[in-house]
Amino acid sequence: MQKMKPTVLILCTGNSCRSHLAEGILRAVAGDFLNVQSAGSKPAGYVHPLAIQVMKEVGIDISGHHSKHMDEFLKQPVETVITVCGNADQACPMFPGQVNRHHWGFYDPAHATGTDEEKLAVFRQVRDQIKMVFEAYADGRHDQMKSKAA
Repeated sequence: MQKMKPTVLILCTGNSCRSHLAEGILRAVAGDFLNVQSAGSKPAGYVHPLAIQVMKEVGIDISGHHSKHMDEFLKQPVETVITVCGNADQACPMFPGQVNRHHWGFYDPAHATGTDEEKLAVFRQVRDQIKMVFEAYADGRHDQMKSKAA
């Protein structure tokens, strides 16, 4: 019998930018051993076009993602919840089977102002910060799995 991959749920308020950046990155580096999902406490109903654009720049396609409410995950086992904004951290319920909870806050690039190029620069900066944190998290989870298997 194949063991189910543990679910990691990344939460944000709007589920339009940061949580999708994190979901795309974590899925790209750990999707073989983690079920990576994202949702919001007050979903915006769309994925921000600049989030899609900056992910495409690093070879990750999130254009098929959609904005979801965190309540969609209340009836399924969620092993780890990671909040990427303070509002979601405060609104976050406990999920069935939840073992871990992390809060790593990032600036919301949707609040960026200025020219299109200036806004894009903010999205890239946040993407790169998220990439660094979530790649390190994936490496740690991978090491943890290897040590359990040994």
